[in-house]
Amino acid sequence: MIATGDGGLRKASPLKRIMRVHHLNCGTCCPLGGRLFDGTSNNLSRAHIVCHCLLIETSNGLVLVDTGFGTRDVQNPHRISTMFRLLNGIQFRDEETAIAQVRALGFDPQDVRHIIVTHLDFDHAGGLEDFPNAKVHLTLREKEAADIGAGGLVVGKRRYLPEQWDEVQKWHFYPMGGGERWHGFDAVRGLEGLPPEILLIPLQGHTWGHAGVAIDTGNGWLLHAGDAYFFRDEICRRRRTCPPGMRGYQRMMEVDRSSRLANQAKLRSLSLDELSKVKIFCAHDAVEFSRLTTLMRTDGSTNSPQHLA
Repeated sequence: MIATGDGGLRKASPLKRIMRVHHLNCGTCCPLGGRLFDGTSNNLSRAHIVCHCLLIETSNGLVLVDTGFGTRDVQNPHRISTMFRLLNGIQFRDEETAIAQVRALGFDPQDVRHIIVTHLDFDHAGGLEDFPNAKVHLTLREKEAADIGAGGLVVGKRRYLPEQWDEVQKWHFYPMGGGERWHGFDAVRGLEGLPPEILLIPLQGHTWGHAGVAIDTGNGWLLHAGDAYFFRDEICRRRRTCPPGMRGYQRMMEVDRSSRLANQAKLRSLSLDELSKVKIFCAHDAVEFSRLTTLMRTDGSTNSPQHLA
């Protein structure tokens, strides 16, 4: 694929490759505060938050983007920090693990050849243990920060659970930035063993090595922005808004506020660009997740309308 002047990519081959993308919720969380967190609940008791992951069918096998909570998290919830278990109201459900959902879709988990991790927080990396033969792709800076527990002043090491990834045998690390430009972002391309239509987009701020994942499905671009934002109105409106509980949680988890807000501004600009044809979503907004899964059920595609809001 060849970069074009408008921020898109032009394929070197005249054949258009179509990749089917499945949207998975790999971990429901119900923090106290209701609509103060999710912006939609009818009361102030419990909010509804998801762990939005992707399963991509490619000619190189199945590819996961993030893994949510894994089977060992469900079997032993107490290995996750008490603070996070209580604060997030984590619902440990075996049927929501990535491996269970891969099987439910009729696939063999052995066919998951690659996993791209936006970052190594406990709610994104738990399923790595369930796919021991998969190659795991992420930024080198994220792995280095996680190894030393550089998780920020407030949460420190508690956001990382090394037991979730200490059995990974096949790591593939990439630099932060320095790749070809993609819609105003640096893009790391040429992910080893993956189709060129899948890009790693540096989005530092939530963690030191945080990245998004862009996919050219053949019918339009999807951008999984990970935890670069948490609430849909942070990027789909010119004036950024976020419920107070979620805004406070983001600040608690950030390691670099200026970079986080700068990347949010870039995402907002891209979201509001009527010509970009990029559908953007984050890891935890249940409304975004519901809209995308509804589109999958109705037309088999997640790329029909441009915006989710």
